[in-house]
Formats: sequence, structure tokens, C-alpha cells
Amino acid sequence: MTGADLLVKELQARGVPFVSVLCGNGLSPFLRAAKQAELRLVDTRNEQAASYIADTYARLTRRVGVCAVSSGIAHVNAFAGLLNAHYDGAPVLLITGASSSATLGRGGFQDLDQVALAHPLCKRAELVSDPARIPQEIHESFATATSGRPGPVHLTIPADVLSAKVDEAQIKSPFSTLGEVKNIAAGDVALVCDAAKMLSSASRPIIVAGNGVFYSQGGDALQEFVKLSRIPVVTPIWDRGVVNHSCKEFLGVIGAASGEPRLLTETDLIFLAGARVDYRVRYLDPPSLSKGVRVIRLDSDPEELHQGSEPDIPILGDARTVFKQLTEEWQSKGYSNHDSWLDTARDWHARFYSRWTDTPVSLSAGEPMTGKHVVNALKKVITNETIFLIDGGNIGQWAHMALCSDKYPAHWLTCGASGVVGWGLPGAIGARLAFPDKPVLLLSGDGAIGFGIPELESATRQNLPFVTVLADDEAWGIIVSEQRQSSDTIVASTFGAVEFASVAEGFGALGVRVEKPEEIVPAILEAFESDKPTLIHVPVAVQGPAD
Repeated sequence: MTGADLLVKELQARGVPFVSVLCGNGLSPFLRAAKQAELRLVDTRNEQAASYIADTYARLTRRVGVCAVSSGIAHVNAFAGLLNAHYDGAPVLLITGASSSATLGRGGFQDLDQVALAHPLCKRAELVSDPARIPQEIHESFATATSGRPGPVHLTIPADVLSAKVDEAQIKSPFSTLGEVKNIAAGDVALVCDAAKMLSSASRPIIVAGNGVFYSQGGDALQEFVKLSRIPVVTPIWDRGVVNHSCKEFLGVIGAASGEPRLLTETDLIFLAGARVDYRVRYLDPPSLSKGVRVIRLDSDPEELHQGSEPDIPILGDARTVFKQLTEEWQSKGYSNHDSWLDTARDWHARFYSRWTDTPVSLSAGEPMTGKHVVNALKKVITNETIFLIDGGNIGQWAHMALCSDKYPAHWLTCGASGVVGWGLPGAIGARLAFPDKPVLLLSGDGAIGFGIPELESATRQNLPFVTVLADDEAWGIIVSEQRQSSDTIVASTFGAVEFASVAEGFGALGVRVEKPEEIVPAILEAFESDKPTLIHVPVAVQGPAD
């Protein structure tokens, strides 16, 4: 067998169902080996798309998403999805081809120190120089990607290493074939007891549940604990949600440009569960938070426990186990719940979100729709089976405000903490690959869609249907809103008109244009029945949620 054959074998042993790719220099041996071994290849028209597909698959399934691209600029293009995975802590493997090992560092075709470039974004980045080492390199890459705080890893494998013959009898084995995040560790009993006591004695505690709760599969345990303790829960905008059903204790997202209820400024105890210290929690800096606010930190990665700020109580463990421990401790000690504080917090929450959750007014003849009309229609079609994706940009803010006020399910996915625009279409392909039997619905904007619209052809050709609702305000809506607040001048932030439905048809997909709010739901329901990707073009007014 060849190095490429061995690489494919190792990927398949870990349950990798597909590799998203864009062909090019150094990659042909791998592509041939994958086809021969019937490892599915999902080819794209841009390396960014290939990496976004892998990133999306990883963030939806907790399994390692794998993409493969060629050398040089192709490698750099793939950093888009790699950076997304870095921000969110998603387990992604980028495999990059290269010219022959003999020409590395000597000015060969597309010669580049790809490993050095990948290091700042990756938990591990290596050059594979011996085909016999491929099993160990894959093992260590998967182990690194899925342990502690998950994250991206990278391997550069030159063409001659992929093409070289390997004596299978000489290959060291077996290695672990773990392909998904499974961090299971109970918290220190004394620290859990201290945390329960501190939470009970606080007057206004809140729980900030971030990506780490999702990766620990801790959503159910979290909800069990907050229903007992009646402590409000929020999620940092762009992080993974874990509240699958309406929950009185869940009070939406924090850190959005559109603002939030005054929970952070009023709380006297913040419990960061799998969440990072960053702008979304105001860096935990005074005077943004109340004076003397205490902090409990829960994470499965010891480095994350002290990132950004030193907590009063650091608990190393996985969220599912620790929240179960907290529930048991709360019950055994008979601690009182926080009903009164929750009622106050819910009142603030209701007043703040009423602007986005109230029923939109009817339109007069010729009046354009707004983001409120779009998301109100989405409420009627999104079910517990729908894989719902939210691209970055202005319409993403609308979705977070109007749809995430009482729940934030684990089967909803955003562009992530990077806030990137243009992830959506490749993300929808990744979602379809992860969940082939569920409806996939993407909400995007006209700015974001421009980055990846050629991937409609990729999806159509490879039988990967999904539905895109495109809110078109002919502008970078968030920027226009910001510029309106500071002056009457709009600078470099508007577009010309585009017939997006026709563009979609040109790429082989289906295109639909709707002009009235009542047309959106029927168009989505009909599109769900199609075996082709469908783009539903919805013109809206330039009216950002920050107006």
C-alpha cells in the first residue's frame, strides 16, 4: 500500500464519513486512494468552503471534521474554517498537500512553510516526512483535536510521502480510533460543594453556558440544575446553545451588538460554564460589572479555567458530570431556590426582548419587509427536527434577538465566535452531510451570501439539498446602522440590486423570490420537499436591529 492508502485507512478507522476537498498540487495520490477505498470526497470551488464544511460538521456532531486542500495559497485559504474552529474550540483536521520533500525550502512549486503558518491557529501542526508514521500522526492529531478544549490540528503531507510504498507489516499498531470529543471527568467534590454553597448564598447569580457545555453534552444536566435552583442562564452570542426546549430559566444571549437585559451589570455571581472571558462577558472588568462580583469557572481544560481572569472557584471537569454533582449537592443540603431573583430577571428579559418578539405590524402597499418579518416566518417552520443555521451579519443579529429569547437548541448553529460572514452556504452543506435525513434551513444575508454562492453548484451536483432564506437589504446592514447613529453619511457599505433567485438558477439550484411576508412560509415548506438546494430571495428594508 501507499502512504495515501494508509492515510485513508486511518481516517476510515476513526469513522470519518467524508473529506471536503479542493484538488491541486500534491493532493492527487490522496484523492485516488480515497476513491478506491470509497471514502466520500465532497469537492468544493473554494478552499474556504472546504474548511467551513469540516468546521460545521465538527461543531454539529462533536466529531473530527476533515478537509484536504493543496499547497501554497490554497493552504492559506483553508485557514478561514480553521480559524472558525480555533475560535469555537471545534475538532477539525486540515490535511494539506505539498510538492516533493526534496524541494521543500528550496523554492519548489508553491514552496511554503505551511506548518509554521498553521501553528498559531492549531493545537498541533506537523510535517509528515515518513509514510510509516502516518498512523501515529493521525492518532496524535485526533487525540489532540478532541481532548481538553477541542480545536483544529494540521498535517502537511508531501506528494512523495503520499505516493511512497509502505510495508503494512511494519506499521506500528494499534492506535486509538477515537474520533469524537468525549471529555468525562467529575469535579473535585470539595470545590463542587463550595460552588453550590456560593450559588445558594448569592443574591443575583447567573450561569453563562458556553461551547464547553455543548461539547460535554451537558445540556440536560444544566437544565435539571437550573430548574431546581431557579438560577437564570444565558449563552454568549455565537456560542453553541444547549437549551432544546422553552425554558423559563433561559434568558437569551449576551454580548450582541443589539444589547441585552441588564443581567451582567446587576449580578453578584457569574458562573462561567464552558465559556470564555471576552467581550461578551465584558472581560469581567469593572465598572462594567457590579463591584465585588464573584466568579465560578467550570471547564474540562485546565488552561481555560484561568483564561482571562482568576476565578474564586475553579472546577476542572465536564459540564454534564459537574452539573449532576451540583444538583445532588443542592438537594442534599436543601438549599433554597432563587425564585424571586428569577422573576425580576425574567421581567427585565421580557421588556428588553419585546421589541423583537412582538408580532410585526402589517405592511401597506409597496412597503418593504424587515428582518422582523423574516424571523417571524421562520418561527412557524422551525421544528425540533430542523437543523437551523444562522450566518454572520445583520440578519444574524435579528435571529438571535427574536428566536433565542426562551431557548437555544443544540441543533441550531451559527457562524461562531469569529462572527464571520460567508460561512453559511458551505455550512449548510456540512449540516446536510452531518444530518442527511433532517431538514436543513440557512438564514443568510446578501453580503454574506456573496462569499460562497458558487457552492450552490457544488451542492446541486453532489445531491446535497438545503433551503436558504436570503434577507436582501442591499447593504452591510450592521455597518449602515452604525453609520446612521453617528452621522447621516453612508460610506462604502451598500450594494446594487442582484437577482439572487436567477443567480441560484444559474448554478443549477432552485431560486424563488418572495415579496410579501405571507409568502415566506409556503416557499420554505415547498423547498423542503425539493431534492435540490433552494434559495428564497426576500428583499427587506435597510433597518438593522441597532437602529
